[in-house]
Amino acid sequence: MIVGLGNPGAKYAETRHNAGFWFLDCLAQIAGVSLRSQTKLHAETAKATVFGADVILVKPTTFMNHSGQAVRAVIDYFKLDARKLLVAYDELDLPPGVARLKQGGGHGGHNGMRDIFRHTTDQDFLRLRIGIGHPGHRDAVTPWVLSRASSAQERLIRDAIANAVEVMPLVLENDTAGAMKQLHTDIDNGI
Repeated sequence: MIVGLGNPGAKYAETRHNAGFWFLDCLAQIAGVSLRSQTKLHAETAKATVFGADVILVKPTTFMNHSGQAVRAVIDYFKLDARKLLVAYDELDLPPGVARLKQGGGHGGHNGMRDIFRHTTDQDFLRLRIGIGHPGHRDAVTPWVLSRASSAQERLIRDAIANAVEVMPLVLENDTAGAMKQLHTDIDNGI
């Protein structure tokens, strides 16, 4: 199960907070599928084959701060193991142009991740943290994440997403270490 976090609706479509949705949209495009709204799952979902692996793509429709409701509903409906979960989301602590894979850990103050933690018992799932940069002061965080990045920053964010998509075959083959090495090395080398 691959979940991209964001806020539904045209108002938020191009905001930094929707970087997880952007990643999921790339995977849906590669798989040639369209996500379908599933009211009972609080999400748009699609069964897809991505790089030879069968996955369920999920975009919660609950708004960011209630993402866990959708994740729990999809896990229960499809009887999935939460450890087979990848969650992609925006990360203030990484600059635009950087994406990092991480296995387990805390929610880092991210409200979408915090809500997923509230609705799951095992937080040892894989995360794709997509850098959006920090506005410099915590009081500016909400307007920052809910606004559109400059064209240069958006290009960097989308490049990081493209780099993350390139390592998905390794992730889907359960070679998380190889995926991390490739993604983190490519980024560190400015590729």
